[in-house]
Amino acid sequence: MSSNGRSNDPEESFMAEVNNFFDTAPPLKDRLVISQKLKEFIEHNSHASGNEASKRKIVCITSGGTTVPLEQRCVRYIDNFSSGFRGAASTEYFLKAGYAVIFLNRRGTCQPYCRSLPDDPMLECFESTNESVQVRSHAEAIRKAISNHHAAVESGVLLKLQFTTIFEYLQLLQMIAGALRDLGPRVMFYLAAAVSDFYVPWESMAEHKIQSAAGPLDMRLAQVPKMLSVLRKDWAPLAYFISFKLETDSLILLDKASSALNKYNMHAVVANELANRKEEVTVVTPHGKTCIRREAWTDVEIPLIELLAEMHSAHIEGTLQS
Repeated sequence: MSSNGRSNDPEESFMAEVNNFFDTAPPLKDRLVISQKLKEFIEHNSHASGNEASKRKIVCITSGGTTVPLEQRCVRYIDNFSSGFRGAASTEYFLKAGYAVIFLNRRGTCQPYCRSLPDDPMLECFESTNESVQVRSHAEAIRKAISNHHAAVESGVLLKLQFTTIFEYLQLLQMIAGALRDLGPRVMFYLAAAVSDFYVPWESMAEHKIQSAAGPLDMRLAQVPKMLSVLRKDWAPLAYFISFKLETDSLILLDKASSALNKYNMHAVVANELANRKEEVTVVTPHGKTCIRREAWTDVEIPLIELLAEMHSAHIEGTLQS
């Protein structure tokens, strides 16, 4: 321990940062309700018949970007770019592959089965006639969206949980990991959310709206502890982990993905470049790199999820045999 009270051990210092983040974060609303939903979802999907290898697999898909509030009674915030398209599309294809899905998503971002609808479907797809509301356009897309969504939810294989802030996201991720921990390798984390790298600690945040009359804003942001390593090592150490690396510079993309693979001990990192992220991705694993391109009129998520599901099944089989 140093003279200023801080540990000289990097691991101890890091865990102190992690604990401080959670200890000082605003309490998660509806924690008990969410905990009960998770419990019921996991129990429902843990009683499949057959041997251990044939039981239903569960994937937690994170989707959308986190916000960083600048005030406790938030008016202003720093946002993080992500439409949630990848997470929503991937949810559909994981469900088709037989997975149960926990869809941890940013409020207001793209939702499963709604990707073919207009940006404002309530106003663009429906019209009011006398005292009733009727479908005006996109009737088939609406029918499929409603049918697929209700089928997944009512059969108990889709659980949707929502966040807005970095505080909500990480608390929910910690809850989900803890709830899934005992399921071991049957669990996959598909971490497609864009997570903020910096934040304003809650205790140092202004309570009320920051007044512009005070002049230029000078604010120091703290670095969000790299929870990926804690998630991998402590929260759910037996789960299968897929993370994402997005860059705007193709020259550094694969090196950054390989670095993340090794640093956080991921099973795979999906590397995607901002400009063509819907056209192709590269899956980086300890065994090599696989470039995946979408075929005409399809989503790149189709071959991506097929590959990841195969890799996950092989991992489960290898774990059970060892």
